[in-house]
Amino acid sequence: QVQLVESGGGLVQPGGSLRLSCAASGSIFKINVMAWYRQAPGKEREFVAAFTSGGTTTYIDSVKGRFTISGDNAKHTSYLQMNNLTPEDTAVYYCHYVLLIIPSSPLRLYWGQGTQVTVSS
Repeated sequence: QVQLVESGGGLVQPGGSLRLSCAASGSIFKINVMAWYRQAPGKEREFVAAFTSGGTTTYIDSVKGRFTISGDNAKHTSYLQMNNLTPEDTAVYYCHYVLLIIPSSPLRLYWGQGTQVTVSS
């Protein structure tokens, strides 16, 4: 049983920072991709950032230069450092992992339950 749990969300003023964490529990052989998505009220869930086991990072254009994703595969944990936050960053943030439970087995996808990030004065 693999579960993902996010933490670090909350209320922050514009220009402030937050650091989100996503810890996976359960039997995991390898996490191929650690990613973060977000969904604002009335909008579709969108990709934010991803970190691969090879160390490659990708970001949506709107967060480049402000957000930094990192991961510790051994600890099955990813982080999303968010700086210079704006009200447009307000959303529920979800972590998403693509992983292997057993070597040479099909990839499995898991989502966290989401953590609220509100940027407001």
